[in-house]
Amino acid sequence: MVGVFIQPAYGTPDARRYGSESLERTVPFRDFADLLDPADLARLDALHPGGRARFWGAKDKYDRRMDTVTTGDVVLFTGRKHVQATAEVGHRFRNPAFARRLWHPDPGKCLFSNVYSLRRYRRVELPYEEVWALPGFTPGDHFMGLRFLDQAKSAAVLALLGAESAR
Repeated sequence: MVGVFIQPAYGTPDARRYGSESLERTVPFRDFADLLDPADLARLDALHPGGRARFWGAKDKYDRRMDTVTTGDVVLFTGRKHVQATAEVGHRFRNPAFARRLWHPDPGKCLFSNVYSLRRYRRVELPYEEVWALPGFTPGDHFMGLRFLDQAKSAAVLALLGAESAR
């Protein structure tokens, strides 16, 4: 089954800046080839033959959880009381140097070590209330921090997104 996880990306000023650099537009990842393992570059090329992709990441405290993420899993990008966008995971890899060059974090700010490319990125602006109405979700939950959903919640979210795209 496709896994679903929730990742804040549109709430804080830093997250919005990172998002404007790598979610709202594609990145020419071959410009980072000097930082990429050849296997990672080959996988990115295979999934994104045009040499451009959208990217997001996760902090090193999520390394073990990120190791379970696979191509085709779905991520919900949240912030400002909405699921702002959805996407499928392309290629996941661990590369703090790539993340540092991509996002240029301020000194002392938290840095992503896990990076993943995205396919089928789509802005949705879905109010949290629609997610809260699904089985297993809690009204008032503002989805702070990276969260991996269980199978039942993943299925409910995927059904909601399917209904949303049919509108």
